[in-house]
Amino acid sequence: MPDRGDLRGVESTPRQDPQVRVFAMPPADGAPPSAIVQGFLEALTSNDPRFETARKYLTPDASRTWRPEATTTVLAGGPSTEAEPPGNREQTGDYAVTLTGTRVATVDARQSYTPARGTYRQSVHLTKDSKTRQWRIDALPQGVVMGKSDFQRTYMSVNKYYFAANSGPQTGEETPRQPAAVADPVYVRRLVDPMTQVVRSLISGPARALGPVVRSGFPSGTALADGVTALTPDDRNRLTVPLNDRAARVGASQCHEMAAQLLFTLRGVTPAVDEVELTSGGRRVCELSGDRADAVATRGSAHRPDHLYFLDGKHRLVRIAAGGNANRAEPVPGALGEGATSLRSVAVSRDERTAAATGLDGRHLYVGTLVPGGSRGEPVLSSGGRTEQDRLTAPSWDARGGLWIADRDPESPRLLLLKDGAGDPVQVRTPGLKGRITAVRVAADGVRIALIVEDGGRRSLLIGRIERDQRPAEEPRVTVVGLRTATPELEEVTAMSWAGDSRLVVAGRERGGVQQIGYVQVDGSTPEASVPAALTGVKEIASTEDERRPLVAYSENLIVRLPSGMQWQKVAEGTAPVYPG
Repeated sequence: MPDRGDLRGVESTPRQDPQVRVFAMPPADGAPPSAIVQGFLEALTSNDPRFETARKYLTPDASRTWRPEATTTVLAGGPSTEAEPPGNREQTGDYAVTLTGTRVATVDARQSYTPARGTYRQSVHLTKDSKTRQWRIDALPQGVVMGKSDFQRTYMSVNKYYFAANSGPQTGEETPRQPAAVADPVYVRRLVDPMTQVVRSLISGPARALGPVVRSGFPSGTALADGVTALTPDDRNRLTVPLNDRAARVGASQCHEMAAQLLFTLRGVTPAVDEVELTSGGRRVCELSGDRADAVATRGSAHRPDHLYFLDGKHRLVRIAAGGNANRAEPVPGALGEGATSLRSVAVSRDERTAAATGLDGRHLYVGTLVPGGSRGEPVLSSGGRTEQDRLTAPSWDARGGLWIADRDPESPRLLLLKDGAGDPVQVRTPGLKGRITAVRVAADGVRIALIVEDGGRRSLLIGRIERDQRPAEEPRVTVVGLRTATPELEEVTAMSWAGDSRLVVAGRERGGVQQIGYVQVDGSTPEASVPAALTGVKEIASTEDERRPLVAYSENLIVRLPSGMQWQKVAEGTAPVYPG
């Protein structure tokens, strides 16, 4: 290395960390059927864009009908092979094996991840070509199968973005409300042009689980223009996306929504795209820069809360600045900070103007404004449960000002919604839900909800979508549907909080294990984010969709926080830490 001379700045393009690349090997001449099967399975984990090498292990007919993009099956330890009876049939040119393993997950044709369980068993048949005398696979299951470690190396999770169908301007509003962006995580092959993969996936539409509650700016039938095989930003970090004629006549507002979806999505793939230009038929439709995209729609991860809130030793609502190392808490303005009513749990609206809190015994729910002289008023909701554990959960605010809470009364368990935190509560329908809700957290996008549900001694984290049916002259009907577990490996979930547009932080334990803290995606997969430092006795946990804010927990009668790259630090004595939401 030079040890003298001047320093010079150089132009550079941000690049991802180097990844291990796997190059598949074609079948060897005269390879036996067992080697053909093994070589094919190894080729499935390579970085061939269209599985060209894997297809060399197939007969021409099998290659034409095989659709690797149909599904990806993830097995715990990779696929094993069993020769099918009556045993070795190599002499007759007819051979079959069974692929076996334990399912972990599946990724469908839309690249959506779903946890799975049970045994995997699929037959693969081989034949020997009468002319070349080479063994090739002539019958196999559709899709791709691989082990969990190969999947984690080969695929990465990326958030696509759509818009909440029930967000946007409302009748009678003086100031139009921006639509809420909803993250839809998908898995794309890490080293096979992920940018083009995720753009195609975005244009094709959301996952089936989100479809009923989101909308896309892209008109139905939109696709990349014929002949477009790869997308690459230019030297000005502008990405041009050529679309077919379905996008030719969209208006400026709709086109800006399409461009915003692309910019939000591509931020999770590469930092090298600052601007998007959409074209159709060789004509520019619109362009949008990254700094203007946030004016098109709101994202939870883009909102930075001002304060962290918790209850002090006098059961009052107090707050400290959310950033920095502040430790000195001050009571919030208004009745909830004065201590006239001892509180047990709390939630603060996302605009930080209103708070909801349950009394110390969990029987009553109060709502008050966070302004000097603000009154507490009478309870807006009461529970008839006999014990504290059978009464109200901690509340949660959605981005539209709705207040969510569950009543754990065994005689009448309910999930309730109070519009604007007042009025008669709407009972939320939860078809198919088994067990009792013990915790509620609504996502910033307003279309997803996280519930801790206790059933048969097991406490699981379930994610569902919120469907609102608002009919004229009728009470709105709200339903939580599509509930599925986000923590299939955990037997007991103690606490959870949203920690990103599609990510949650969870405290829980596996069967026979000890409590641990980790991150999970809404689809049930485990993100690549580093695991938080260990902390024992976690009873409550708080985070925000803005991942720059530190994680906060209530443990061993203390409020502690975890700044990025550091260890847990004491904040104050208290309970029930929350960020707005």
